[in-house]
Amino acid sequence: MLQFFVALEPMPQFNDQLANNRLKDLHAAEEERLIETLAARYGYEYINLRGYTINPSALSEIPEAQARAANLVAFDRSVNTIKIAVKSPHDPAVAPRIEALVQRGLTPQLFMCSSASLNHAYARYADLTTTTAKKKGVFDFDEEDISRLATNIRSLADVRATMTTIGTSSNARRVTETLELVFAGALALDASDIHVEPEETGVRLRYRLDGVLHDIVDIDNYIYGRLMSRLKLLAGMTLNKKQEAQDGRFTFSLGEREIEIRVSVIPAALGESIVMRLLDPGVASFSMDKLRLSDIMRRVMEVELKKKTGMIITTGPTGSGKTTALYAFLQQVHQPDTKIITIENPVEYKLEGIVQTQTSPDYTFSSGLRSVLRQDPDVIMVGEIRDKEVAETALQAANTGHLVFTTLHTNNAVGGFPRLINLGANPLTFKSAINIILGQRLVRLLCPDCKRARQATANETVIIDRVMTDHPQPPAINRPFTIFEAGPGCATCGTTGYKSRVGIFEAILMTDAVEEAVLRDPREHVILEAAKQQGIPSMVQDGMLKVLHGETSLAELERVVELPREAGDPV
Repeated sequence: MLQFFVALEPMPQFNDQLANNRLKDLHAAEEERLIETLAARYGYEYINLRGYTINPSALSEIPEAQARAANLVAFDRSVNTIKIAVKSPHDPAVAPRIEALVQRGLTPQLFMCSSASLNHAYARYADLTTTTAKKKGVFDFDEEDISRLATNIRSLADVRATMTTIGTSSNARRVTETLELVFAGALALDASDIHVEPEETGVRLRYRLDGVLHDIVDIDNYIYGRLMSRLKLLAGMTLNKKQEAQDGRFTFSLGEREIEIRVSVIPAALGESIVMRLLDPGVASFSMDKLRLSDIMRRVMEVELKKKTGMIITTGPTGSGKTTALYAFLQQVHQPDTKIITIENPVEYKLEGIVQTQTSPDYTFSSGLRSVLRQDPDVIMVGEIRDKEVAETALQAANTGHLVFTTLHTNNAVGGFPRLINLGANPLTFKSAINIILGQRLVRLLCPDCKRARQATANETVIIDRVMTDHPQPPAINRPFTIFEAGPGCATCGTTGYKSRVGIFEAILMTDAVEEAVLRDPREHVILEAAKQQGIPSMVQDGMLKVLHGETSLAELERVVELPREAGDPV
């Protein structure tokens, strides 16, 4: 009997992990879209917490078990307001949690979110659990200590001297006292940023005052390591991640003032470098008057801000005051019958009556702008045009009945046109979409109490004449020119010689002549020649006018912009 054996190939094993992951992603995206739709229908704001830095002080207001049972989470808070993300506002388990917060004197603000958002937030409860053995104030500051320290600080030298006295206290108290002094000094001197930078010789603490960094003191490694841990906890960061960048934030209150700190940590060669941006909404004031525009620029902007459609673009490097200018413009056009929506990264200050949204990994400038257009806005602010998609969508919005405010990173106003072209935008759409492009910088103002007057040198006189010769409306100023320079410093300016900053501006209107130049030859000098007839001073001319009026110094203006020096100028 013959037997036949057939070799059968093994059946292929189907690995469904990839398919399952794909389905999971699709279901998650579908849920996000559904929640966003339901939020609008029920009258709530939609929030996506993935990528959002959860505020630990808000999270701790509702125990984890209670939060999970009600499918909600507290994700941010201010002095008396607490923000709650909830999957279903009508869930019977939600009302008791909200009532408990109200009984504690808090005002809940409800947002709708997805299950994925809730799970992202729930993971942060582990941070609270692992810090229960820490000092109770790990998420708080002693308001009285900071206020007392700030009252006694008048200069950078005061911060250094006080830091020396802290060095003699016990190690247990040094971390807390050092941290309180760091923030007290920054607040007392109106610093915008705090930098902590490890170097070979030590760890350097610096404040940015009026746009300029000042060395404060070196911190020893013991304090540095514990400061980093404390600040990471405060900002909701992961402690053991030291080889990758992290961003976070936290807030603390000083009486009626609420100070928000935005924190950025990056790995460096000798340790982690940390930068903290201080935002004090209580002192923020955004108005056209605060911009201190020249008479010419003021008249131009008043006309442009009355338009109902088109695009207003501000240009300049990081830290040149673009956002402040846009906020002032938004306040100018804000009316009860006007719907304004912003897309920012991040939202630095809350503007009353304006819907402000913040970018995240799932809510980019491009996707956010498409979503905003479905909300029927009259005015849109896009924090920054970074790529072709955002540029084209913003231009389209400006062409279809919206007034659009946005920014570009260029060196000057005229550079905005080739920048948009390089991003891939169609220059044929510029004339109908763009109203005006502004360029700006910030210069420090001389301290009014210690600035010193002197006569301009022969070299300075030549430069002033060279700048002001082509000014469309040159001021009548007696010769020889009297200019001012920084004094030795005093209590008013914290011994720096300067106090506060002001913008210097330029602008180009989108006229027929400018359009023709952009389409024919979009080089900067060609466009500038076409715009000369508009009669708007250049940024250098605007700054020189402030020099001649004694508001800033010639040295400060040259620090910010390039002055037209030539070989052969008198010394």
